[in-house]
Amino acid sequence: MTVSTNESPEQLGAAGVGQPGFVARYGLFDDRQANAAELVAARIRELDLRTVRMVVVDQHGMPRSKSLSADAALAVLANGLDFSGAIYSLDTGNQVFVPAFAAGGGFGIDEFTGFPDVVLVPDPTTFQVLPWADRTGWMLCDVYFGNGQPMPLDGRGLLRRTLAELAGTGHDYLAGIEIEYYIVKLESDRITPENAGFTPPPPEVSVFERGYQYLSEVRLDSVSSTLEAIRDALWDVGLPPRAMEDEWGPGQIEFSFSPIAGLAAADAVVLFRSAVKQVCQRRGLLASFMCRPALPNFFSSGWHLHQSLISHADGSNAFASPDEPLSALGRQYVAGLLEHALPMSPFSTPTVNGYKRYRPYSFAPDRVCWAVENRGALVRVQGSAGDTSSHVEMRIGEPAANPYLYLAANIAAGLDGIRRGLEPPPAVEADPYVADAPMLPTSLADAVSALDGDKFYREAFGDTLVNYLLQMKRAELARYDAAVAQNPPAEGQDVSDWEMREYFEFY
Repeated sequence: MTVSTNESPEQLGAAGVGQPGFVARYGLFDDRQANAAELVAARIRELDLRTVRMVVVDQHGMPRSKSLSADAALAVLANGLDFSGAIYSLDTGNQVFVPAFAAGGGFGIDEFTGFPDVVLVPDPTTFQVLPWADRTGWMLCDVYFGNGQPMPLDGRGLLRRTLAELAGTGHDYLAGIEIEYYIVKLESDRITPENAGFTPPPPEVSVFERGYQYLSEVRLDSVSSTLEAIRDALWDVGLPPRAMEDEWGPGQIEFSFSPIAGLAAADAVVLFRSAVKQVCQRRGLLASFMCRPALPNFFSSGWHLHQSLISHADGSNAFASPDEPLSALGRQYVAGLLEHALPMSPFSTPTVNGYKRYRPYSFAPDRVCWAVENRGALVRVQGSAGDTSSHVEMRIGEPAANPYLYLAANIAAGLDGIRRGLEPPPAVEADPYVADAPMLPTSLADAVSALDGDKFYREAFGDTLVNYLLQMKRAELARYDAAVAQNPPAEGQDVSDWEMREYFEFY
């Protein structure tokens, strides 16, 4: 598609970004994106924006960006944006985990030799004006090599392909996002130079809100000014929260959103987490999506992913049944989730820290089972006979998960269950923590081993992506093991100092 930004080819080239005509040359916009690009260009001019952030979501699910002038942003809509491919060589501590300057980037992709640039192509349908930043726009980007080929490590591209496979069965995907996180007060923003390396100590913090009064209105009101600022920011970027709740621990908050279709659901998680962190840091606070901070009396946080399929034929919920809580197709989807739950773990729970959450009677799952309306099960069915909103809730995820990988892993597993006509084992009737069922991995190392030996995700996602993620996570585990050997946690301390340095501020 040709994108017009009312600029001459000479002006577009003069902006010095990307490759002139890159988007049109390789046909990278569909009709909807091409139309949106016209509207975005007009909006940038109308609002006299001074900055537009071009954002790519990395392998950790974290947004990386360049802030461009308005003129450069207009050019990028046609040319793409050169962006350092070195981000794909970085682990969660921002350290290069592959041999520097090795052939194939150290992970077997020829185009990555020599730390080259990749080309970001903004998706104009994701454009937002950030209400907390001065005259600043924001767009998510897809990632390509300079030859116009999709970059195979891009999670957004993976999810788009997985959704296309699902669409081939006559269904679209609908997700309900429900994420817990912590807000804490920053006691000091001072970091001495000797503590500014890989990785700095976690910041000194204090409690933002008293905990352990679940769903207390009074406790929630005590932090209302911050929550209202977050609410308004999310509202202004098109993500009005459906609910804001006071969770279990001190300053532990849960936000949920009305169902969102397809790729936009994962995009929403990126924007949500980024907005929360930015609004909080401007108020002298830290929002952390780390699963289990090593702070006294802090409880684990989770990401519960609600899912249903919508029929192309009539727009109905394919998981609804007039006679059962879940349709036959819904049970097949559940069977796929259960069958692939163990190798799914690195996608849903990518950190060392996240496995501290899988504990008996913690309201987090510890084994592979399903149930109707039971919060202890891995997969919880919400609904009843005749309920047109019946759906399944996957409770495996941690808040730090890469949303594109997490959703794609669920969809691929559920789709496999549908294609093979699988039937799940009997649903748990009472206590899921005593069910005779396979246990979830108790460590990232176990989860990595499960994925390494799994054929399904290699076929669904490709060896290139799976081997890359395994290599990265093994490097992360090696650093963790070395740190713990050098500085063993104190007796009774289940979360190491290394985890706090690695994850608390980053996520």
